[in-house]
Amino acid sequence: MGKVTGFLEIERKERPYAPVSERVRHFREFVQPLSEQETRDQAARCMDCGIPFCHEGCPVNNQIPDWNDLVYRDHWEEAIKNLHSTNNFPEFTGRICPAPCEASCTLNLDDNPVTIKTIECAIIDRAWEQGWVKPEPPTSKTGKKIAIIGSGPAGLACAQQLARVGHEVHVYDKHAKAGGLLRYGIPDFKMEKHHVDRRIEQMQAEGVVFHYGAHVGVNVPIEKIVKTCDAIVLAGGAEKPRDLPIPGRELDGIHFAMDYLPQQNRRVGNEPQEGVKPILAAGKHVIVIGGGDTGSDCIGTAARQGAASITQLEIMSQPPEHENKLLTWPDWPLKLRTSASQEEGVEREFSVMTQKFSGENGRVEKLHCVHVDDKFKHVPGSEFELKADLVLLAMGYVHPVHEGMLKNLGVALDKRGNVEANTLAYQTSIKKVFAAGDMRRGQSLVVWAIREGRQTAHAVDKFLVGSTNLPR
Repeated sequence: MGKVTGFLEIERKERPYAPVSERVRHFREFVQPLSEQETRDQAARCMDCGIPFCHEGCPVNNQIPDWNDLVYRDHWEEAIKNLHSTNNFPEFTGRICPAPCEASCTLNLDDNPVTIKTIECAIIDRAWEQGWVKPEPPTSKTGKKIAIIGSGPAGLACAQQLARVGHEVHVYDKHAKAGGLLRYGIPDFKMEKHHVDRRIEQMQAEGVVFHYGAHVGVNVPIEKIVKTCDAIVLAGGAEKPRDLPIPGRELDGIHFAMDYLPQQNRRVGNEPQEGVKPILAAGKHVIVIGGGDTGSDCIGTAARQGAASITQLEIMSQPPEHENKLLTWPDWPLKLRTSASQEEGVEREFSVMTQKFSGENGRVEKLHCVHVDDKFKHVPGSEFELKADLVLLAMGYVHPVHEGMLKNLGVALDKRGNVEANTLAYQTSIKKVFAAGDMRRGQSLVVWAIREGRQTAHAVDKFLVGSTNLPR
């Protein structure tokens, strides 16, 4: 694939970032694309592997060597057709996916994997620029009506697939606009929302109907939807955050990350927020508890809001800087990673447990912490305090919200509290109700959500008409 000797002749080159001093002044994307020739050169590095392990690393099973070869040979329109055959929204994954495909690349054995994510993003961005991405409405209708609850990546992928084969698809979302975490969780500096908007326009042209401000189980009865639809897909995400029930938790200034991040996204998007108390980091000492992507998003947002200082706490021990390839490859390795947001200014502390919050006049002022060993036992004499004006809890999500829709529906849950459904039929304990994405599998990546949305569409189509041409 690509140029036979390309990996020997061409060095890996990733998209550069705008300087920190510039990018922290705004909320726009700051990743600078490579030139067309540079992108083709990077595609030329793709090896003629006997087994393309990148296929296994990619949850949507992108045919990565194929479109790398097409880019190298300057067949960009064929490349986007190939890419769209497995991934409805490569502009999302090309920006916010952590690229497990690159970890699985054969060249990663030498720490120089093909820049798969960069090439993917270049293909879809070029496709939009050239007008190759167009609505694909069905040629006929099936007469079947489907409701999809949630307009995140799983719901959107499922809706688009089902609409294209002629089903009447209605998407319900409690927010004012579609996108789920793509719109309200991912900061604009990682992905601007016009990428979501133009996909929604495409889907509307394909016949998908969106219902906004429709909080199913609250102001829209799930019972009514069940009665009027031939199939229902639950794709509402895993929105129940993991809390930190320690002394002082009730103090003002302690918030869940997903109370904080959506506010800023709405500000950037000029959405009204009447009656909502602003959560802002300007001039404050900010503590982020949690070392994952959500915590990193909080750091980048706080930096742009003008925080006085930012400290990130992680209860796990610091991972190694480099993995042992012979033990981990081609699987995703546990190693120390530094995000673009962390590069913008943060103190990172590992092996830290917060024991309590304290403050005066009802506001948080301090965290009381202790270092822990690998078994999370306190290290004697390691107690310390941190000044805090704003604490953001970014410790992940435990399961979907049970109150409202799920309880009213009476759908079975698994041991983790997620909606129970397997990965073949995606069918819940209620025959015509299906589940996809984080609501079924728990908190995960956008690329897993797209995969599950597509596979659920396959299952729903087969359930409704007896057979399907939709891919799994």
